[in-house]
Amino acid sequence: MSTFETTAVAEPASHWRRMRVWAAAHAVDDFYQGLVPAAVPYFVLQRDIGYLGASGLALAATLGSALPQIAVGVLADRRRLPWMSPLGISLAGIGAGVAGLVPAYPLMFVSLLVSGLGVAMFHPPAGRDARRAAGGSATAMSYFAAGGSVGFFVAPALATPALDALGVGATALFVPPAVLMGFVLLRHQRRTLPATSASVRRPGVDRPRLFATLTAVEVVRSTVSFGVNTFIALYWIRDLGATSLLGGVALTLQLAGGVLGTLGGGRIADRIGMVRTVRLGNALLVPALVAMLLCDNEFAALPLALLVGLVTNIPFAVLVKLGQDYLPTRPGTAAGVTLGLAVSAGGLVLPLLGLVADAHGPRGVLVVLAVVPVVAVVLSAFLREPGPR
Repeated sequence: MSTFETTAVAEPASHWRRMRVWAAAHAVDDFYQGLVPAAVPYFVLQRDIGYLGASGLALAATLGSALPQIAVGVLADRRRLPWMSPLGISLAGIGAGVAGLVPAYPLMFVSLLVSGLGVAMFHPPAGRDARRAAGGSATAMSYFAAGGSVGFFVAPALATPALDALGVGATALFVPPAVLMGFVLLRHQRRTLPATSASVRRPGVDRPRLFATLTAVEVVRSTVSFGVNTFIALYWIRDLGATSLLGGVALTLQLAGGVLGTLGGGRIADRIGMVRTVRLGNALLVPALVAMLLCDNEFAALPLALLVGLVTNIPFAVLVKLGQDYLPTRPGTAAGVTLGLAVSAGGLVLPLLGLVADAHGPRGVLVVLAVVPVVAVVLSAFLREPGPR
C-alpha cells in the first residue's frame, strides 16, 4: 500500500478516535431535541392539544435552548467549566422525559423549557472542546455535528414504537441514557482537559460582519428545519392519509437523511470549500421540498423525505466550523450561536407556522417552507472563505 493510501485510511480513523466521545455526547443530547417533534403528534392525538398548542410545546424547548446560548457561550470562553456539558445532557433528558408524564399543559411547557435549558448548557462548551479535538478538519468536525443529526434520527425511530404502544408517557423511558452519558462525558472531560480554569481564548482576528451573515443564513435554515421536523409526520397523517406509524417513518427518514447530509457536507467542504458547500445546500433545498409536495402517495413520497433531510443538513457541520473560523478568539460564543441560538431560533417561528397549519393544514406549512430557502440562497452569496484579512 502506498504512503498516500495509508494516510487516506489512517486519517479518518484518527478523526473518529478523537471525536467519538464528543459525537456520542452530541447524539445523546440532540436525541431529546428530536424526541420533541416525534412526540408532538401524540400530544395532539392523545392530549387533545391543537396545532397551536403543539407548536407552543416545541417553542418551549426552543426558548429554553435559544435564549441562554449567548450567555453560556461567553462563559465558556472565559472558564473551562468541564461539568457544564455533562449537566446539560442530563437536564435535556430529564426535562423531555418528564414532559410526557405530567397531566397539565403548563407543566408540559415547563418540562420542555428545562430540557431546552439543558441543550443550551451543552452546546457552547461542547462545541469549543470538540473544535479543539478536531483541529482544522471539517471532516473531523462533521463527526461531532453528525452526532447531533444521529440523535435526531434515532429519536423518532425509538420513540414512535414506544409512544404507539405505551402512549405519550413513554417519554420517561428515555431519561436514563442522558444521566449515563452525562457521567461518561464528565469523566472524559476530567481526563482530557487541563486542570485549570483559565481563559480558553484563542489567537486570531474576528470577522463579526461575516459571522452575522452566517448567523442569518442559519436562522433561515433553522426555520425550515424546525418546521419540517414538527409538521412532516402530521403532513403524512392528515394530508396523505397515512397512519401515525407511517408518519413517524417519514420523520425518521427525513432525519436519517440529515445524518447523511451532515457527514457528506464535511467531506464536500474539504474538497470544494466551506462557502461553496453552504451555497450548494441552500440552492438544492427548494427543489427537494417542492418534489416532496408534488408527490401525493404516502409511500412513494418517503424517499423524498429522506432527500429533504439530506439536502437540509449538507451545510450543518460546515456552518459550525465556519462560524468558529469567523470568530477564532471566541470559539465558545461562536458554538453557542451556530450550534445553539441560530439553530434553535427557527423554533421561535413555530407559533406562526401553527397558525398557518390551523388555517391550511400541515401541507400549507410545507408550502410556505418551500419558499423560505430563497432567503438563505441570497444571504449565502455574501459569505467568504475564512483566511487572512
